Amino acid sequence: MTDRPISRFPVPELKDLPDDVRGKILAVQEKAGFVPNVFLALAHRPDEFRAFFAYHDALMEKNEGLTKAEREMIVVATSGANGCLYCVVAHGAILRIRAKNPRVADQVATNYRKAEITPRQRAMLDFAMKVALASAEVDDPDFAALRTQGFSDDEIWDIGAIAAFFAMSNRLANLSSMRPNDEFFLMGRLPKA
Repeated sequence: MTDRPISRFPVPELKDLPDDVRGKILAVQEKAGFVPNVFLALAHRPDEFRAFFAYHDALMEKNEGLTKAEREMIVVATSGANGCLYCVVAHGAILRIRAKNPRVADQVATNYRKAEITPRQRAMLDFAMKVALASAEVDDPDFAALRTQGFSDDEIWDIGAIAAFFAMSNRLANLSSMRPNDEFFLMGRLPKA
């Protein structure tokens, strides 16, 4: 276990947080068995915490369109390209679990073009990476490539919105030097005993 700080910015005590922020953190802790450091690191700015997690949840917790594993693939691939250790490690753990594949997160974070993914997922990640790294160059042929793979306009929006949202998230995590929880490193790598 590491003793490096969670963030270079203040990390408030749970008891000092507004009730709704504390409640969200405690609910996540109950579900995960620990508190992901992103919740603690962003809690020092409660209004921004609320806005961040409202948009995060709207994008990542949908039950229609992209699968939850595909949503996590977008996060892991673009976060790897953006050099975000926190998001690659945390969302890599979630991806391994949601995809039921212990190898896919490392592959997608390093070079999604060689990962164990479908051609449809490859097209999705090609688009997400373009949004993340060269959004001014996104044009009609990029949309056509996704439509050829069967993506709807809503799914295309979600691919782009997830890439854009996590570009911001990556920058906040890097700005704050957010430390990934130790728990994330082993999650989804071995079958449950």
